[in-house]
Amino acid sequence: MPFTYRKALVMTEKSARSLRWRVIDIVVASVLGVAVGLLFVFWNFAGYAWFSAMDAFTPGFGGIAVGVWLIGGVLGGLIIRKPGAALYVETLAATVSMLLGSQWAVETIYSGIIQGLGAELIFLLFFYRRFGAVIAVLAGIGSAVAAWTLELFLSGNIEMGAGFLTIYLIALIISGALLAGLLGWLLTRALAATGALNRFAAGREVRGVS
Repeated sequence: MPFTYRKALVMTEKSARSLRWRVIDIVVASVLGVAVGLLFVFWNFAGYAWFSAMDAFTPGFGGIAVGVWLIGGVLGGLIIRKPGAALYVETLAATVSMLLGSQWAVETIYSGIIQGLGAELIFLLFFYRRFGAVIAVLAGIGSAVAAWTLELFLSGNIEMGAGFLTIYLIALIISGALLAGLLGWLLTRALAATGALNRFAAGREVRGVS
């Protein structure tokens, strides 16, 4: 077997193994999902009050408060870096939120699944190999666009006018980029700096641990 071909094969096998979930990945993703779910419980009231105030000011602008509800998928993808991590963390967080009394009941889970898929798609597009600030922001935007699409039908937004839908989409994109994407990236780096993520690539990159 030629050396170059053998080397390429070994690298391919290593890449494939690196995408397999470990026990610690499952444990940390689950803890992360529960923690974000508790954040959602708080945001279901504080965030919704902000949403309502902004929407009263300009219909559709309430979307500026939605980004926090999208952060689970971004954090999951940035920290775990495995296929399905963004979807798992966002869906688990939504489930915790529903079980603890979300005012949107089972629709919370539907939203979590779709929002998680939106972020997951961005990480997939980069083959789970890039996790910088730009990718985090794009993942937040992907989750926001997914949320907007779901709400066209789940919340009946499709019956709203083009003006509302446009403002709402722009507000969601901004919120997803900042409150989910950029904030998620900053939180990941802050957590990594403590050493809590040393068993993950996200932690080793920040602390310079090989």
